[in-house]
Amino acid sequence: MASAELRAAVQRIRDRRHQPAAAQAAEQRPRAAAAAAAAAVVDVAVTPVDAGGVRGEWVLAARADADRRVLYLHGGGYTGGSATSHRQLVARISAASGCAMLSLDYRLAPAAPFPAAVDDAVAALRWMHEQGPRGPAPASATFLAGDSAGGGLALAVLFQARDRGLPMPRAAVTLSAWTDLAGTGASLHTRAQADPMVNGRALGATALAYLGSADARDPLASPLYGDFRELPPLLLQVGDAEVLLDDTLRVAERARTAGVRVTVEVEPEAPHVYQLAAAEAPEAQAAVRRIGAFLQQH
Repeated sequence: MASAELRAAVQRIRDRRHQPAAAQAAEQRPRAAAAAAAAAVVDVAVTPVDAGGVRGEWVLAARADADRRVLYLHGGGYTGGSATSHRQLVARISAASGCAMLSLDYRLAPAAPFPAAVDDAVAALRWMHEQGPRGPAPASATFLAGDSAGGGLALAVLFQARDRGLPMPRAAVTLSAWTDLAGTGASLHTRAQADPMVNGRALGATALAYLGSADARDPLASPLYGDFRELPPLLLQVGDAEVLLDDTLRVAERARTAGVRVTVEVEPEAPHVYQLAAAEAPEAQAAVRRIGAFLQQH
């Protein structure tokens, strides 16, 4: 059974869905301020940076190794979210993993549709190999991580790193990854009532805003349809109470078939990107610790 803290977080999400838009916007402001103040909650240094022409920020926990670097790609349906909105989660992953985190503000749709986000993330990964939070210095190890749309983007960047002959990250982590913009997963229907956050019907409009005229099954937009051969080990976390459950489970199956080492963690009763509740929910805290341990192993 889910903890009382996780159940309370889920209930708050459900309550917000019934609020007027103005009330939701007013509530977003203090939450964004709290995320931006994560350095006061977790002992981290936050430094804005131009990462190969893309805005981002280094998030470095105390005692983290500046040469072990994670490119973190935030969620938000490719139309929202930011390094600021995800700073608290990124700070916790830095503390758990002992890695420096490059949290990227890639360009967003509809102003910058596909493949702008992919281009930005690849440019930042290339830059991160040679630039660290303290200036020019080669990385001793690199990793990719991302949640929701950012999780799908992380997989697309792995495809690009392999196909372009770039240094391959040692491992990658996805949290509730959105990997199928064509919307063919059964969980879009079977988890529709359970999911307090993501509306499966609304995903179609969000996908169109990002895709523009591109094919929804292009592997760089929907990694589910990609070639997983020669990818590094993957840790895929997802909640059982979310419509995107099958986006993770089907990627895991395809990656394993291609010979990739895959670890899948399905959290019972957990919503989309439940790790964002790590300030209160023990399930989210444990998930972040497992992310840290996974990255340390590689």
